[in-house]
Amino acid sequence: MTRTAHTLAYAGSSALTGSGTGRSLGLETAGGLTPAGAEAHPRFFAGFLSEPQAAARGLLAVADVAAARWFRRTRGASLDPVVTANGDRLRFESFSGCCGVYARLDVLPEGLRGADTGHGTTNVDVNNPLREALSRITDGDPLHLRVGPEELAVTTLDGPVVEKKVPLPDRWLRGFAESQGITAGFDLRAELTATEAVRFLRSLPRGPAAGGAAGGPLWVVPAGRTLRPTTRPAPGAICLPGPERLTALQRVLRQATALRVYGPVPDGSAPTASAWEIVLPGMRLTLTLSPEADRGFSGEGSVLEALATDTASEDADLVSVLLAWEPRIEPADLAAQSGLPVERVRAALTLLGTAGKVGYDLADASWFHRELPYDARRAERHNPRLVAARALLAEGAVTFDGPATAQVASGERRYLVRESGGAMSCTCQWWADYRGRRGPCKHALATRMARRAATPATTTATTGDAR
Repeated sequence: MTRTAHTLAYAGSSALTGSGTGRSLGLETAGGLTPAGAEAHPRFFAGFLSEPQAAARGLLAVADVAAARWFRRTRGASLDPVVTANGDRLRFESFSGCCGVYARLDVLPEGLRGADTGHGTTNVDVNNPLREALSRITDGDPLHLRVGPEELAVTTLDGPVVEKKVPLPDRWLRGFAESQGITAGFDLRAELTATEAVRFLRSLPRGPAAGGAAGGPLWVVPAGRTLRPTTRPAPGAICLPGPERLTALQRVLRQATALRVYGPVPDGSAPTASAWEIVLPGMRLTLTLSPEADRGFSGEGSVLEALATDTASEDADLVSVLLAWEPRIEPADLAAQSGLPVERVRAALTLLGTAGKVGYDLADASWFHRELPYDARRAERHNPRLVAARALLAEGAVTFDGPATAQVASGERRYLVRESGGAMSCTCQWWADYRGRRGPCKHALATRMARRAATPATTTATTGDAR
């Protein structure tokens, strides 16, 4: 697995200072992007938090996920949470080291007081002394939050005071990006009151032996005002893959006002990803779980179709210019500004999601603009199936037998690819193992690309329901 060292350079360490009414939480920023371009230490917010304890515990939950590995439990460096300022809210994001859990804390406008929120994306330093201080915060006293350096003239510093180097594997990059495209196809499946949410979450097993196997999936079905566990995916069931991975939500149960569960339309007995959102006063904390604890988001292939289209790349370049750090992106508005059909704008947004340029907010059912601080081109360049499909296409390995069938020469074998109702099947082992649940195989992907190249006049970007 390819890895690079990602360096986070801070002007100082984040810290909680003062006491009582004079408490101040200072989160130091690393290099990031803003409307003015790249900045060494951008400043996004300086004001008060409406609910100090809920915010502190939510931030700790995001940091917990960044430091966690639920599969191959080895120690290793974790990436500091990413923060995005969207002009009216702050979003803190992280991804687990095992690539299977995505976490985000949205501090909404009603959760912030006393200052304007800026625009941009960067990493914030969350160190161990800060974690210990945050765990002791109560709601009894006001808490001032600063996201960015104390002084704006940080360019006068001789150099960074604090520097962290963390391994950044390609699998992590693909997973962070792909989780956004997957959740764009989710719908609200259940909603619980605060009391029922606490009762349900506290009843879940916290150890690795959930479901009779390490990290095994469970299913739950709505039953009155709560959720009832079941051993099999009954009609209307929601997959809970590895319930121990929801442990981070325990930090905020005292402040919870509701629990919302999102997921796709159930697909037989196969485990699926799901998202679990705790509603807090002025905030939302969401954990999105991959279909299995030992199966990260990086191999799901949900966005391969969008990456492989002929028009999506150019469309994405056009749409990205029109983004302005909006907290909610409306495809219809972008279509009017760009002159593109709405379906092509949605495909472009899916592609931008794989590049880390947009995230997806389930509660708002919309994309939001952010720029992850890494080389976004790597997410596409190191996607094995996409690279392999393009190689097959370049070799002329695809031969059409008819309007719905094709032969693909791969190595010493030939595979039959069939299309029916927009879905593709293949005679390869990948299709036999997953039957499309983890995206198309390289042969189906090459066939789709070859057919589009042969009929350019009717090429249309393909994507899932991105709303």
